[in-house]
Amino acid sequence: MAIFSRLFRLQAVASRDIDRSLRPLGVNPGEFDVIATLTRHGPPHALSPQQLAESMLLSSGAMTNRLDRLEQAGLVARQPNPDDRRGVIVTLTPLGRQTADAVLRTYLDILDRMLAPLAPDRRDLLAGLLRDLLLAHDRHAPGGIRP
Repeated sequence: MAIFSRLFRLQAVASRDIDRSLRPLGVNPGEFDVIATLTRHGPPHALSPQQLAESMLLSSGAMTNRLDRLEQAGLVARQPNPDDRRGVIVTLTPLGRQTADAVLRTYLDILDRMLAPLAPDRRDLLAGLLRDLLLAHDRHAPGGIRP
């Protein structure tokens, strides 16, 4: 129980610091997740709303709300899907890519500060242990998460 208590506390500290840092950039943590997912996907930074929702474990309604806010802010654009006339593709706009760069730098700075007390070999050990736990969970849980 102590392990999970500490993990939850670390997550709360990280969330608080990330939220505070994102506010001046005009992005909330949920919107950051969308921007980060599109960025991780690589050029042309485009996915369908369904692909985004599935990769982020969100309902279609929650994804629609996030995309509406990001589109109003000019950070993403919805374009017709050339492979499916009924669907759309979400892409980062140039402003979205600029914001993604700023947000990711801020996010990585926070994570670096949090992990600074650990030597690189201890960080690697922690990452490996957490990955092992996630892999074990994924094997036993339908629709599990990726490590």
